[in-house]
Amino acid sequence: MTLELILTAIARDRPGIVRGLAETIARHGGNWIDSSMVRFAGEFAGIVHASVPADRAGELETALGALVDSGISVTVRREVAAAAAPPAGRRARLELTGADRTGIVSEVSGALARHGVSIEKLTTQVFPGSMSGAPMFAAAADVLVPDALDIDVMRQELETIARDIMVDIQFNAEPTDG
Repeated sequence: MTLELILTAIARDRPGIVRGLAETIARHGGNWIDSSMVRFAGEFAGIVHASVPADRAGELETALGALVDSGISVTVRREVAAAAAPPAGRRARLELTGADRTGIVSEVSGALARHGVSIEKLTTQVFPGSMSGAPMFAAAADVLVPDALDIDVMRQELETIARDIMVDIQFNAEPTDG
């Protein structure tokens, strides 16, 4: 029997972090399935979906925990939904740009959550404005919209938020078949 795990790892960025994770997983009979990793502000963070023979999961968790001695902090979650059905809904893309201010992500993610919209991927960044050099904020999100949700209702709420916090928001849903 195989057990699926989700691992999160964080460390000060340096060469060899991924190698350390991969070697540890492989040494304990594990298989690296999926991952997403990034460097931010001098830190390295990643999430890995791995599988391991159930009888070796404990030893793998112990070995991953020992990576803290090399500066890599790993958290393991065993409750992975195996072979879950793909989520229902329509895919959409949200893009936002505006002057940076506190609460942008909170406002927008709150609106999405109120309508049952699930964020599948979110990237954000603050960068200097081209004319003034003032901090600008940009976000891009791939989301899953429930089939029952009227896209125009979602767009209207996002447009209201955009006016209130003075940002530009584009919300584009993939067309439905039919």
